[in-house]
Amino acid sequence: MTEYEKKWKEKIPEETREHYKKAREEMREAVKGFLPEGVMEHHRNARREMLLAMRGMLDHVIKKMDEKA
Repeated sequence: MTEYEKKWKEKIPEETREHYKKAREEMREAVKGFLPEGVMEHHRNARREMLLAMRGMLDHVIKKMDEKA
């Protein structure tokens, strides 16, 4: 459990959090119904590419730092 989850566990009852999770899941499913086929897959692929780009930038910065050390 993350620190964020621990913080809210103390403040929000479990039943309320479970209702929120279910509502969020239902909302996602409803939104998927409005989107053309393939949009979610494209979104996942785009997110993955962005993460790979960030990894590349971080690797480059780390390499430059190591070269200066």
